[in-house]
Amino acid sequence: MSTYRVAQVTEPDGAFELVEREVPHPGPGQVRIAVEACGICHSDALFVSGGLPGVSFPEVPGHEIAGRVEELGDGAAERGLQVGDRVAVGWFGGSCGHCTPCREGDFIVCRNLKVPGWAYDGGFGEQVIAPVDALARIPEGLAASDAGPMACAGVTTFNGLRRSSARPGDLVAVLGLGGLGHLGVQYAVAMGFETVGIARGAEKADFAKQLGAHHYVDSTSGTPVAEALQSLGGARVVLATAGNSEAITATVDGLAHRGELVVIGADTAPLGISPAQLLMTGRVVRGHPSGTSQDVEDTMAFSALHGIRPMTEPVRLEQAGEAYGKMLSGAARFRMVLTMG
Repeated sequence: MSTYRVAQVTEPDGAFELVEREVPHPGPGQVRIAVEACGICHSDALFVSGGLPGVSFPEVPGHEIAGRVEELGDGAAERGLQVGDRVAVGWFGGSCGHCTPCREGDFIVCRNLKVPGWAYDGGFGEQVIAPVDALARIPEGLAASDAGPMACAGVTTFNGLRRSSARPGDLVAVLGLGGLGHLGVQYAVAMGFETVGIARGAEKADFAKQLGAHHYVDSTSGTPVAEALQSLGGARVVLATAGNSEAITATVDGLAHRGELVVIGADTAPLGISPAQLLMTGRVVRGHPSGTSQDVEDTMAFSALHGIRPMTEPVRLEQAGEAYGKMLSGAARFRMVLTMG
């Protein structure tokens, strides 16, 4: 009997344990992936804590997966897949194909979205069974430890910017310089935007400039963030990657007329925005989900072309618990990535 290892929790917020399981076989329209790397996203806490409906235990999280196709289920070869193909799977882990958003072609907001670690075992393990529509091909030159985070953190920031109203030359601000934001700044610069990094502390100015930002705003300096943005002419777009509603709210009056606040950082607290802040200037506030497997492919191709990579700290699968804890504490710089061997 062939076996593989997973890092799982058996109860909400329980300790990670390494266990062996029998290697599964993919069903129709599925493939089995030999996982090479899996990023640890803050959203994994929703699953580990049992904070979402339908999460069952034992729970194997992980939705920033990169590896190689190891076995094809019926029909997978007809989709152009072969054993050995390098693929990534992100937050978009497959769609139902029959709900109204899917019938409209808007698969990322599928009402029955199959998120790895929620709908099926995620990438905190050496093997994953995934549906073929979830697979994004990894380009040559992109390492698995970089491709994994691109499937969630990367595509969310990349897609949030390219689907925004900003055009090359516009002033675009990225709120937060963490796991999402450090990629968002790099993408904004590569897309031709005049880029502003916003974070807490004067010491982060040099880091923002290293990422390519043209300006830096220290949100703790005493000057309101909105005032600082208006002094630069007003932002066409603010990409809010920080999961802090108060910090997000503070950027709204820094938007130009018909400016757009794109929210991708999650917080349960409400935004403190009044209608008056939006009406007279025609400002827009919208949330942005991740991206489909095609969007992930586009993100990785763009990243490979422009030399954009996430900042990662690779650790072994055996260290899943410690790595997850480091992510939760905010000490990760900037993506903890589990690697298999």
